[in-house]
Amino acid sequence: MPKQKREHLKAEFKQALAEFVETLKGHISTPDSQWTVKGFIDVFRNIYTISADTKIVSKILEIHLFPKLLEFANQNYYPDLSFVKADDESVKFAVDLKTTYRLPDNPEFCNGFTLGSHGEYFINRKSNKNIQFPYAEYLGHFCLGIIYSRSAEHGYHSETYRLEELQSITSVIGDFQFFVHEKWEIASDYQGSSNTANIGSITRISDILDGNGVFKKLGEKWFDDYWINYGKIQMSLPEGKVKKITLLKNFLEYRGKNSKLANPMARKPARKNTRRAQK
Repeated sequence: MPKQKREHLKAEFKQALAEFVETLKGHISTPDSQWTVKGFIDVFRNIYTISADTKIVSKILEIHLFPKLLEFANQNYYPDLSFVKADDESVKFAVDLKTTYRLPDNPEFCNGFTLGSHGEYFINRKSNKNIQFPYAEYLGHFCLGIIYSRSAEHGYHSETYRLEELQSITSVIGDFQFFVHEKWEIASDYQGSSNTANIGSITRISDILDGNGVFKKLGEKWFDDYWINYGKIQMSLPEGKVKKITLLKNFLEYRGKNSKLANPMARKPARKNTRRAQK
């Protein structure tokens, strides 16, 4: 597909997805910015509150939003997180739903998230391993993201309420912000987890919302090249030692590119040690 047509289709899809995202906050949030999910209800009309654990919140948000994603997909594409244009199956877009929370001590930063693997299917773009369609078949890889705040009392205390007490239950999360970006636009140059081959995101919220990742001045091709080769190329240090390249500025120098083209990235502050001393 010609580059100009590809870029036009990507821009068109991103615009449609961004307009759809504008409708989501009202689906999951009350007028005072609380999450509309309060807990689980049983047949006896008892409501059991939930914790703010990120895995629980992320899964419930996915379940909560999935019907709306189906509505969006059914406008022009058949459903799932791979969107395939109904009248042209060569037009495919990948969309990942990503959620993360603001850091309570530094609310301009979030906890961050992963942007998918830089392993087999990312390297071999014709591979079907762990991906619905080969990576190269997608015209764009997008993130539909949600940033939220945890309740000040997010420590989990199991409580049971009657249905008529619903309005008195404090939601465990709220203050939602949504965004849509291609994943290269919000990527960092470090892994999102230490034990798996996942691409990490930037963490300053204003940069995420603006798509101001470390590859901003370079573009998607440099994002691909860097992550395909992450940790595989070695460089010699002045003292004679050899180390693997895991920073974008070093990678650019290795490729003969100006290292200043690596967009500066604000890193989230180190977590404070909140563990109480044992008596």
